[in-house]
Amino acid sequence: MAEAFTLIDNAALAPLNTLRVAATARWLATLRDPLALPALLDRPEAQGPLLVLGEGSNVLFAGDFAGLVLRPSCTDLRMLADDGAIARVRAEAGVGWDAFVDWTLGRGLAGLENLALIPGLVGAAPIQNIGAYGVEVAETIAAVEAWDRTRGQIVRLDRAQCAFGYRDSTFKRDPGRWIVTAVEFVLSRAAALRLDYAGVREELAAADAGEPTPQQVADAVRRLRRRKLPDPAVIGNAGSFFKNPVVTAAFAAQLRERHPDAPVHPAGEGLRKLSAAWLIEHCGWRGRRDGDAGISAQHALVLVNHGQARGEELLALARRVAASVAERFAVRLEPEPRIVGAEW
Repeated sequence: MAEAFTLIDNAALAPLNTLRVAATARWLATLRDPLALPALLDRPEAQGPLLVLGEGSNVLFAGDFAGLVLRPSCTDLRMLADDGAIARVRAEAGVGWDAFVDWTLGRGLAGLENLALIPGLVGAAPIQNIGAYGVEVAETIAAVEAWDRTRGQIVRLDRAQCAFGYRDSTFKRDPGRWIVTAVEFVLSRAAALRLDYAGVREELAAADAGEPTPQQVADAVRRLRRRKLPDPAVIGNAGSFFKNPVVTAAFAAQLRERHPDAPVHPAGEGLRKLSAAWLIEHCGWRGRRDGDAGISAQHALVLVNHGQARGEELLALARRVAASVAERFAVRLEPEPRIVGAEW
């Protein structure tokens, strides 16, 4: 029987983050059973700083980590209820996200197809409220199970208690308190497909999909992502590095007066979402590099490590990009990945 958790000291983190940044964790724990969390957290190695790390696809290490890095490796996945039309599914935090999307599609369930090929684990999905191609994962989440370090127990938070926002949640706002252990989703076999985001309909038309199925939408999204975004297996990156900024409708209208080609999307009453990639590209950053730190030539939103870039170098480049956007467009960019070892 596998151990509930393992601990190693002075662990190299470069293989555990997709930016391939060299860093060291004082302790690294791999958790295979969430019921073992109390025993793990009672150990002396866990009494200092704690960082939960999944596939490392949404983090930038700007230095070493002096505490315990916790990697969830609990992978139970099951159907809790299914009436033929609506299903409730529970996935533990260590399940791979894209494999989970395929698992749901294979059972005829819709809702996650637009989120195909997003890197990471299920446990990270609610923290970041991952989203792509016009869909946010919060729309399908019924509840999140998490260890509450304040109360010292596993609790179940419903969707309202998760306080989801754009790339945001209660878990992200208070990362020292929560360790996500499992997520429950409600998915439908008759959900309306979301095809209006730029490129999706065109990709389906090119594939002659006709009346597309959720699986065909997922396949189209994967093709789009592979064309637009660099593969972390080929060049180190953490996907989209900046959030798309949300501004007032009046500000967006002024921007469109000066730049009619600027993409603008609805973001709630009186608000509009701008394209961070468009802003960055129009400041001339696409494809530029400073040593081994660079901006992808494939997509202006992606910070890349061409080889041996240190976390501090990548962070400094990202700050220069954001400063240039602020100077030219008066728009403030915020990073999407978590920055460890420095403040933005």
